[in-house]
Amino acid sequence: MKKRLIGLMLAAAMALTLAACGKDNGDSDQESAGKDYDAASGELDAGQESGAESASVGMHHVEITVRDYGTISVELDGDAAPITVENFLKLAGEGFYDGLTFHRIVPGFVIQGGDPNGDGTGGSSETIKGEFSENGVDNTLSHTRGAISMARSSAADSASSQFFIVHEDSTFLDGQYACFGYVTEGIEVVDTICDTIGSNELVEKENQPVIESIKVVD
Repeated sequence: MKKRLIGLMLAAAMALTLAACGKDNGDSDQESAGKDYDAASGELDAGQESGAESASVGMHHVEITVRDYGTISVELDGDAAPITVENFLKLAGEGFYDGLTFHRIVPGFVIQGGDPNGDGTGGSSETIKGEFSENGVDNTLSHTRGAISMARSSAADSASSQFFIVHEDSTFLDGQYACFGYVTEGIEVVDTICDTIGSNELVEKENQPVIESIKVVD
């Protein structure tokens, strides 16, 4: 009975993640994806991978400053997820994340942000290939405490700007979401956000922790 209960809890968490992670705008989302990645031909995907490898292989570092909470230092693994890392560095370098928020706080699971709409429905103007094993990509990074990963809709190649940081080990996400690095300092900031806000699939706008900036260190 105990094993069955745990299984049901994990299934519920998975369903919840698929429903809330990333954007899913129907036809408009498909149009956006079509501009950046042709799943049928793979031609644009090959170009993306080539460009990503030249720009983002190796380790990169960013600092996520959250107003009133502190700074989270993150190491991004461009060898494991070059397309994802290139996209994140590009958005951060453009100041895309400055002033956005963490709109979803689930203690023991994740904090999620990077949505310009602040409600889990938005993203940037581009979508990228999902770099995880169920999408044919050899990415062995695991969703342990402090992992950073890309949110998405049920479509494999729908990740855009939304990301989440894992609060406690959630390895059942492995192979289904593109983990692309780990917190190296400041995990206590994530702890404080979870303790202060509590569990909210959608935090009220006025209470959403604000990302003052994501600074690319190297």
